[in-house]
Amino acid sequence: MKRINIKTMHLPDCTVGVLSFCGLRLFTLELPWLDNEKNVSCIPRGIYRAYIRNSPANGYVLELLDVTNRTHIQIHAGNFTHQIKGCILVGDSIKDINKDGVPDVTNSKNSLAKLLNKIGIDEQVEVCIE
Repeated sequence: MKRINIKTMHLPDCTVGVLSFCGLRLFTLELPWLDNEKNVSCIPRGIYRAYIRNSPANGYVLELLDVTNRTHIQIHAGNFTHQIKGCILVGDSIKDINKDGVPDVTNSKNSLAKLLNKIGIDEQVEVCIE
């Protein structure tokens, strides 16, 4: 099974990371670590199985399975932490787009499309969050 690696760094207002997969390098944005509480915390470090699905709220996403005490954890498009309810956003750079002092990710829709195309619609992958 192919593995996506995400190396994260916890900041007071968010969690940022670098995603590596089959030669692709992207950046991730999550909420800060708040003891894995639903909708307000990033997810715990670990290895998760994941698959592509069509989410009614977010379109095509990569959904992570077996996240402790959490459901519907996705890697999906978005730029800002206010668009996250415990999921992971992906982009091609980290920048404070809206000038609020909290990092954002850029070019998220295209970055997500690149990631999903590398995975393939019927493939399962592992996501390793460090």
